[in-house]
Amino acid sequence: MGHVFAEIELSNPKEPSLLPVKVTALADTGALMLYIPEHLVLQLKLETESERQVSVADGRSRNVPYVGPVRVRFGNRSCFVGALVLGDGVLLGAVPMEDMDLVVSPNRREITPDPTSPNIPHARVKSLTRQFQPASFARGCIATLVPTNQ
Repeated sequence: MGHVFAEIELSNPKEPSLLPVKVTALADTGALMLYIPEHLVLQLKLETESERQVSVADGRSRNVPYVGPVRVRFGNRSCFVGALVLGDGVLLGAVPMEDMDLVVSPNRREITPDPTSPNIPHARVKSLTRQFQPASFARGCIATLVPTNQ
């Protein structure tokens, strides 16, 4: 199997005057986060929130900056995430792909919106205490997630 790449847009929601940056990202379901190079941090004027320790397969580890928030857009999907500053390319991990409800097709070497929910990302939760209508948000009424063991 080969690598799967995706054209995505990255932007800084705290700096709406900055144009989004279009990049080619390696889609990697074995990685969790979004990884971006330093030049994108500077270009998007992202703030360092903290540092995170990262480890590689050979056992080495080091601290890297954790920046954000970053808005990630793929087609009609978007999400907000933090990013680790590492390497010289963009790597799109499982967390942002899951948040946008994207599916990796290794045989076709592409990512696509989940075909079972093509128009809006679908989130899987354990339970809801009640159903809600979109108009209920205007009244400040939102659904509450409850663990299944209660």
